Amino acid sequence: MIFAASFLILHWYLSLFCQSFYLHRYISHKQVKLSPFWDGFFLILTIIAQGPSFLRPEHYKKLHGRHHAYSDSEKDPHSPVMSGSVIRMMKKTYDEYMSINDSNERFPRIVAVGDSVVTRTFFVLSYIALYLAFTDSFWFLLLVPIHSMLGPIHGAIVNWCGHKYGYQNHQLTDNSKNTLLIDFLMMGELYQNNHHANSQKLNFADNSFEIDFTYVLLRALRRLRIVAYE
Repeated sequence: MIFAASFLILHWYLSLFCQSFYLHRYISHKQVKLSPFWDGFFLILTIIAQGPSFLRPEHYKKLHGRHHAYSDSEKDPHSPVMSGSVIRMMKKTYDEYMSINDSNERFPRIVAVGDSVVTRTFFVLSYIALYLAFTDSFWFLLLVPIHSMLGPIHGAIVNWCGHKYGYQNHQLTDNSKNTLLIDFLMMGELYQNNHHANSQKLNFADNSFEIDFTYVLLRALRRLRIVAYE
């Protein structure tokens, strides 16, 4: 039980951090700068963290760009306002993601490895092996689908809750909200209203009672001279 809980929590937050920092703030918005070495390092870390649900960085960037450009309209790839359910919203996201053909990845070979069926299958089998080795019940294998779908799970929570529940600091034309009560699960990503009001602001928190945990970690990485930002 201790292993299962520890592994799930560690994997949840590592995958979430890679999506929040690397795919969202670095790749999509260029809010921070990375050297080529650290760029490649965090790409590999993202592949390891997301595993079977790895999202190609340039595909993610294009989808996210559409989300900001057409927020909560018919052209938004993931809007709860335009979808009747989370499943329908994520199905639309998946279809648009798969429809992207050209993507100029900076590390095409590494991305190709992470995006391969062999690599995705390897991660699923690794999760199964870990639970078989370190737990005493086959019931823990029910957690394997969660590990395998962390990318879409995080995306579903952020886009559904962040445009449906909470409060607004800024009056915008979309339905973005700040879902404060459960943002500890999302490391700042649920301050959607703040983010849509100022998409280039690295710290998604606007009020003193809001804490952007990804930003807190980025401040530490800046002190270590791993990332740079103004």
